[in-house]
Parts: sequence; structure tokens; C-alpha cells
Amino acid sequence: MATVQEFTISDTLWARLAPLLPAHVGKAHPLGCHRPRIPDRDARSAIFFVLRTGCQWKALDATGLCQSSTAHSRFQQWVQAGVFARRWDEALGDYDELLGLNFAWMALDGSLHKAPLGGKKTGPNPPDRGNGGVKRSLLTEARGIPVGLVLDGANRHDGKLVESTWASVPPQAEAARDAHRAAGGQQGLCLAAGYASKQVRELLAALGYTAHIRPRGEEVQAKKAGQKARRWAVERTHSWRNRFRHLLIRWAKKPENYLAMLHFACARITWSNCLFG
Repeated sequence: MATVQEFTISDTLWARLAPLLPAHVGKAHPLGCHRPRIPDRDARSAIFFVLRTGCQWKALDATGLCQSSTAHSRFQQWVQAGVFARRWDEALGDYDELLGLNFAWMALDGSLHKAPLGGKKTGPNPPDRGNGGVKRSLLTEARGIPVGLVLDGANRHDGKLVESTWASVPPQAEAARDAHRAAGGQQGLCLAAGYASKQVRELLAALGYTAHIRPRGEEVQAKKAGQKARRWAVERTHSWRNRFRHLLIRWAKKPENYLAMLHFACARITWSNCLFG
């Protein structure tokens, strides 16, 4: 079993994250006999344990990190308050300040995942005999840092999600992208062959970006010819996110809960790249 230390947060990062949490206003018991509130820091470690290992919430009771009921309740509160989306936004701001987000080349791709319990933002999964599934549409900058993300049913065509994924960019990354555009920098977006349509090309042209769409075979030949491969960045980011085992199968019926965990993973990936480049 993983140790507590592997899932606790450093003092430096906690000082960065604590201000993003909603203030707790509790009522004191008249006899002063109420149980003390579990610290937010412990609840955060427990939520990360669920995200990283993919365990059920009730399994937290055996870890010593935090009681499952407390962790899940705090998670729901933070989802409603938009905490995880803000964490991702702050992480992108830190990355841009330290290393600089690179919007000269971007990449967009979708991934399919099972969703056995159904719920909103799910649909028949074509590769899985029509069973329930979810599609995650991911946008990255040139180094693979996630900068856009939306959910939809597994049967939703990739090309239909381009505009909503583009619009999902968090505020600090959007400001950096607009600054890059205003400076007249190169603007290219790499996509798979499934995005090859007139509508997608026209949409990207209207947004100021040039669509670079190549079938997989062409990409291999281009690489052999000495041209730089770029679309692999988003595929690597899909792999990074799949290391958070809670995300492999969507068990949450509420799309906002699953999306919050995805935002948590995006923030973690971004901050990790801040540290290790």
C-alpha cells in the first residue's frame, strides 16, 4: 500500500493552493463538544489518493489519510466552488511565468473511455459494442501542456468538439495565447485525419490558426524525411493523464465530478512540468 508521504502536498505548493479554497464558516457547538474539522490539507491528500490510484472512496478509511465521507464531502464542495478549475488555471499561469507557454504550435485530439454507469455527457461507444462511453477532447500547447478540455458522449464526432475545446482554455492560458497572436507569432494546430473537414479548416482559419492534418502514415514518412513531428505532444499528454487511474473509466454519473478530477490531473501535470521542465 502506498505511504501517506507519497500523497501529501509540500508546504510550498500548499501555500500556493490554500487561498484558492472557499472559506469555511462553521457554527460552534454551545457545549464546545463538537469534533474538530478535518484540515483541508488532509482532505486534498485523500482526494489525490483517489485520483492517482483509482480506488473507491470508501477505501480511504484504511489509508489513514482522511475518512472517506469527509473527503468526498469536501470534494463535492470544492467542485461546486470551481476549485479544481482554478487550480489548473493557476498552474498554467505559473508555467507561463517560469517557462512560457508555447502557442506557435498546438495539438488537438480526443480519447474514448468507458462509462458503465452512464449519466450526462456519455453515449454509445463505437469500439466497445455500443456500451456507454465518454469522449475527452484535449488541446495542448507545443510541449504538451494541457490548455483546453471538454467532455461529451463517445459517439460525438471529433470535429464537432473543436470549437468548444478551443473555448475551454482557462483565462491565464487564453491571455498568453492572445498575446502570442498579437505579437504576430506562428499559429499552427496539428490534428489527426479524423478532423479533416472543410468546417474544421474554416473554423480554425477564422480563429487565426492554420490546420495541419496528416494521416498517420504521412506523419511517419515526414519524420523519416527530417521534418519535425508535432502532434505526438497531445498523445503523450493523454498518456500522462492515464497514469491517474481514476480517469481510465468514468464511474461518476455527474459529468462535473469527472471533469473536476480531469482538471486536478491537468493541474498536477502542469505543475510537475514547471518543476522538471
